[in-house]
Amino acid sequence: MTPAPPRAFALLGPTASGKTALALHLSQHFPCEIISLDSALVYRGMDIGTAKPTPAERAAVPHHLIDIIDPLHSYSAADFVSDCLRLADEIRQRGRIPLIVGGTMMYFQSLTQGLNNLPPADAAVRAELNALKQQHGLSFLYNQLQEIDPDTAARLAPADSQRIERALEVWRLTGKPLSRHLAEQPAAPALALHTLALVPDHRAELHRRIAERFEAMLAQGLADEVAELRARYPELHQELPSMRCTGYRQTWDFLDGRITYPQLREHGTAATRQLAKRQLTWLRRLPADTVLDPCALSAADLERAARDALARFQAA
Repeated sequence: MTPAPPRAFALLGPTASGKTALALHLSQHFPCEIISLDSALVYRGMDIGTAKPTPAERAAVPHHLIDIIDPLHSYSAADFVSDCLRLADEIRQRGRIPLIVGGTMMYFQSLTQGLNNLPPADAAVRAELNALKQQHGLSFLYNQLQEIDPDTAARLAPADSQRIERALEVWRLTGKPLSRHLAEQPAAPALALHTLALVPDHRAELHRRIAERFEAMLAQGLADEVAELRARYPELHQELPSMRCTGYRQTWDFLDGRITYPQLREHGTAATRQLAKRQLTWLRRLPADTVLDPCALSAADLERAARDALARFQAA
């Protein structure tokens, strides 16, 4: 008889929606261990720009998949799925609840729908695509993607260099559009999940929170953090996945003198809004078990509704 998959509770939401605070609140009322679903929190030394939980917050409840690699390295969706499944099983064996928290929806899709058989990165193809981008601009690559894979192009922002180049890389290596690969991927859910999604209906309040948080990051020393990373890792460059994280690419431009400090504030806030927009597009398509609006509910009502959802999950 096939054993039942581990059960876990997922708390998803766009950036600045209050996931961290809500996860910590739930962990005060339930025996949880938090598994980070965030592609930026894996990097050591990237604390301010990722809004990483503080040492005190991480001491209050066990956190996993935070500070596990240097920013010179990469961490894939396949890495996440493998680590998350292992951790969920270990947490369950300790008699505790795996609480998966974050907003990297590509990781979540891989976790719930199975990994696809996409080819690994190819240095030669990436070099060719980067050369084309340098010569003709990112819009040239985006227009090419619109021609060969309109479905993928439609869900990507025209400025999303990393994903545009990856989609073109997959097409060049396989002759098949990325959207077709994703449609053909096997569904292999290995966790029994209850999903709570934070989905703001009105973006004005979310945008206010995003602007406020990015301003706080600047005040806390985001530019100094990136400068320190550049000094610590001489091989670090702007095209690495770590430095493509929202806020870091813009800060790199500021340190190189390509934009002014006011432009850093403007560009960083705008990039974060675009990230939230993409996350919300994913979340609105998601068949979540519980959906809450963190901008419409008071903190007390949000916490109460989340506790009720986790209590139902625990009792099932």
